[in-house]
Amino acid sequence: MNQVANSIMKALVLTSPGAFEVRDEPIPEPGAGEVLCRIRAVAICGSDPEIIRGDIAGIWPPYYPFTPGHEWSGEVVKVGPDVFGFQVGDRVSGEAHKGCGFCRNCLEGKYNLCENYGKPETGHRHYGFISRGAYAQYNVYSQKSIKKLPISVSFREGALVDTAGVVLHGMELTGITAGGTVAVIGPGPIGLIAMKYAKTLGAARVIVVGRGKRLSAAEVLGADAIVDFEKCDPITMVRDLAGSVGVDEAFECSGAEGTFAQAVKMVRKGGKVALLGVPSDKIEEKLPYKYIVHNEIAIYGSRANPNVSWKIIKDLEAKRLTLGDLITHTFPLERFGEALDTFVNRKGGAIKVVVEPNGPER
Repeated sequence: MNQVANSIMKALVLTSPGAFEVRDEPIPEPGAGEVLCRIRAVAICGSDPEIIRGDIAGIWPPYYPFTPGHEWSGEVVKVGPDVFGFQVGDRVSGEAHKGCGFCRNCLEGKYNLCENYGKPETGHRHYGFISRGAYAQYNVYSQKSIKKLPISVSFREGALVDTAGVVLHGMELTGITAGGTVAVIGPGPIGLIAMKYAKTLGAARVIVVGRGKRLSAAEVLGADAIVDFEKCDPITMVRDLAGSVGVDEAFECSGAEGTFAQAVKMVRKGGKVALLGVPSDKIEEKLPYKYIVHNEIAIYGSRANPNVSWKIIKDLEAKRLTLGDLITHTFPLERFGEALDTFVNRKGGAIKVVVEPNGPER
């Protein structure tokens, strides 16, 4: 059974580094353990412009033509063989990583760190990066890479489950101190969600460090205190706001140079730091080595969002977390160039920009 009336769809196709077009493409067929989904919403991620520009062409994307996009939600329209628990009509939210399932990391639940990354013959997939992505009207996904989305959660919010998962994974690594104080460096989409989720998980206060319109947005969206790093020393100000001893946890969400060391110096003795922002390959941080050792500062690298999507969906359903207020702009697939320009250049105060390949939800 399926709900696909024809065999052709519209898809965004990268034709060479920096070049793309929306064109007709064959609708893919699901294989064993896979479902075909009608894509209802795709959020532009900070990694998408890098992929589209071809900054690391040959890796992301591995070839041309290629369709990117990995923060998405939609509905199942066709089910392949050996699929269990999903049926046509199910609303779903997706994630980008699907591990091989048999390497050591996958067996430990760390499929985001699959040892067979980039080897599709093993079953590994990284949708939107090295496997066909969601900027299309339809795409095929492993049943392991989707979670059911209740009717009370919009497709637009469902497209941000992947984004929120990056935050929650980092917070599960560090933990959140109940009644404690958290610092968030970088009020982009990841940072703003970190601000929200820290409160959801029990933090009493969240201090956000940044500048400009996004720092102002953090204040409007619920930050307990904001620190403009252009107007003061952020380490001193954060520690003052935290009562001089420092914060319990710090989340670096910008990937900017110098902020890793700042996060380390913001936390209290025995504090924890998670690195959620993705830095340039050129950035090498100078860290206070002795300070880290003597104060037993724990530092966590964090990649993607393994095993957390269902938790985020439950929090959205229970209204413990809201993501819709981060979506500032929506566009149809045919206007992808305008959507990308809006996101990259933060036009109109853009935070999260969502593309709707099959039109808005009714």
